Amino acid sequence: METELVSALVVIVIVAGLLAMAIRIVPEYQRLVVFRLGRSIGSRGPGFVLLIPYVDRPVRVDLRERWFDVPPQAAISEDNASLSIDFLVYMRVVDPVSSVVEVEDFTGAARGIAITTLRAIVGDMMLDEVLSRRDQINESMRTKLDEVTNRWGVKINAVEIREILPPSDIQDAMTRQMSAERTRRAAVTESEGTREATIRVAEGDKQAAILKAEGMRQATILEAEGRRQESILTAEGFAEALQRIFAVAQQLDSKTMSLQYLDTLKAIGSSPATKFIFPMELTTMMRAFGDYASRATDGAEEQPASGERPVTVVPDDRGDS
Repeated sequence: METELVSALVVIVIVAGLLAMAIRIVPEYQRLVVFRLGRSIGSRGPGFVLLIPYVDRPVRVDLRERWFDVPPQAAISEDNASLSIDFLVYMRVVDPVSSVVEVEDFTGAARGIAITTLRAIVGDMMLDEVLSRRDQINESMRTKLDEVTNRWGVKINAVEIREILPPSDIQDAMTRQMSAERTRRAAVTESEGTREATIRVAEGDKQAAILKAEGMRQATILEAEGRRQESILTAEGFAEALQRIFAVAQQLDSKTMSLQYLDTLKAIGSSPATKFIFPMELTTMMRAFGDYASRATDGAEEQPASGERPVTVVPDDRGDS
C-alpha cells in the first residue's frame, strides 16, 4: 500500500514536471524560437505555447527596442585632424529566428560594425564638415548599419552622435574663431543699425523736402492764380472803360471833339518847356471851325433888325465872264 502511494506520488511529480516543461506563457513583447531536435521550427507566441519536453528547446527573444553606448572612439578626418567621437545606437529585433540563427550576439556585432562605419565616414570628410554635418553623419551610419544588420533580423532605428572632441589646439583655434565671428557679427549689426538710422533720417529729410517743395508749388500756383485773376479783372475793367468811352464818343459831334482838342493843346502849351506839335488833322479841324463860323455868320445875317426888310444880295456874274 505504501509502495503504491509512493509510486503514485512519483508519477504525479513526473507529470507535473513534464507539464511545467511543456507549457510556456509568452508575453506580448517576446517570442519563443523553438528548436526541435536541434532544427529550428519557427517562433511561437505570444500567449500559451505547448512544447514537447526534452525534444523542443525554446529560446526567448525580446522584441522591444534596445540601445547600446559606444565609448569615445578615435577617428581621423580627411585633413588629418584627430577626433574623439562617442555615439548611441538604437535597434530592435524584427525577425526572431534570424536574430538567433544568423548571428551569435547581434548587439556586439552591431557595435563593431558601427565603430568601423564611423571611422570610414569621418575619414572621407574635412574637419569643418564633421563638426557642422552631424545629422548627415548620423543618417549615413544608420543606413550603412541597417544594410548589414538586416540579414540578422535586426532593424537600426537611429544613430545619435553625442560628442565630437577635436584636439586641444584645434579647440583653442575654434574658440578664437568663434570670438572673432561674434565680434564681426556685432560690428555688422552695429553698422547695419547705423545704416538703417541714416536711411531713416535721409528718408525723413526727403519727405520734408518734398512737402516743402509741394507747399511752395501750391503757393506759387495760388499766387499765379491771384495774378491771373487780377489781370483778368483789370482787363475787364479796362475793356468796360473803353466801351463806356466809345459809347460817350459816339454821342459827341465833331464840334465838341474839336473844342476838346483845343483845350488839350492849350493845356499842353501852358507848360514852360519848348514843344513842337504837328497835329495830323489840323486842316480838317480848321475846316470844321470855318464851316461852323460861316454858318453862324449866315444865321446872323438872315435875322434883320425889327422894322427893316431883308436885303437880297445878287451875285455879280460879270466878273466870272
